[in-house]
Amino acid sequence: MEDFSPSDLKAILHSKRANLFYLEYCRVMQKDGRVLYLTEATKENLYFNIPIANTTVILLGNGTSITQAAMRMLAQAGVLVGFCGGGATPLYMGCEIEWMTPQNEYRPTEYLQGWMGFWFDDEQRLDAAKHFQQARIAFLKQVWQKDRDLKNEGFNFDDKAIQTALDTFFTRTDKATNSQELLLTEAQLTKVLYKYAANATNCEGFKRQHQSSKPVDIGKANDFLNHGNYLAYGLAACTLWVLGIPHGFAVMHGKTRRGALVFDIADLIKDALVLPWAFICAKENATEQEFRQQILQAFTDHKALDYMFEQVKQVALQELSEEQIAAIENDQKGDAL
Repeated sequence: MEDFSPSDLKAILHSKRANLFYLEYCRVMQKDGRVLYLTEATKENLYFNIPIANTTVILLGNGTSITQAAMRMLAQAGVLVGFCGGGATPLYMGCEIEWMTPQNEYRPTEYLQGWMGFWFDDEQRLDAAKHFQQARIAFLKQVWQKDRDLKNEGFNFDDKAIQTALDTFFTRTDKATNSQELLLTEAQLTKVLYKYAANATNCEGFKRQHQSSKPVDIGKANDFLNHGNYLAYGLAACTLWVLGIPHGFAVMHGKTRRGALVFDIADLIKDALVLPWAFICAKENATEQEFRQQILQAFTDHKALDYMFEQVKQVALQELSEEQIAAIENDQKGDAL
């Protein structure tokens, strides 16, 4: 590792990296040219290696610390480091240090320039928001028609209730003249999906709340929805960070929220993956850790991060020709190598 250059550590594209670490009650350090985390056992200290070249994000939870040497190596590998509470949520937003992005490297500019090329035009920004809404349903269809586990749990994309709601959704989305109308249409569809999921998992009396509620299965479904949404926000934030697009340039969720674009991008996968598995895991009385493992596996199986990258790049480069886009991607592959 000591002989590797920063470009060697970034040979694996972020969208293809396999690992996201959430750490609690440990110390992250550099030792013998590797990044390790140290935990205290009863009779000895235990060291565990972090494969930084194949890691996208490290979240530091309760009782953690990190050394300057470790941060230097993480920066060289392009790993995003965040500070969060227990269970990986929430991500603290009180100060600028919560996301420490490497400042010693060049960042891609094509996607930011493309984004700014349309963002200040209200009509084009609305078109981008509609594109993401269409892509959201396309991913829902792709996942629900393919995933056997979801089918076995009663999640059928071709169900009449779903198709009726989607017909209304598409009609209202096409006719929308501003982002507020899109948000209202989105909320109406999500309400239908909540009801459908609750019926499929026999979660009677479900009502969406951001705080825990009773009975237990309803409270767990809400808790799992909150937890899964935070994980989706993490993937969205990583996508935008890698592409160099600031989180404040939202197309739908409002101009007054600094991270609003994160919510726009996270919506691409939330209905397809987070929503059904939150209800299924609540029905099975799963623990928080079991739910997190299940949802992260679902993200991997259905290539959720890849899908986010594809859709954001498509919108950012919408004014470019296929030849120009291919040239940009080839340049980025050359930089990574």
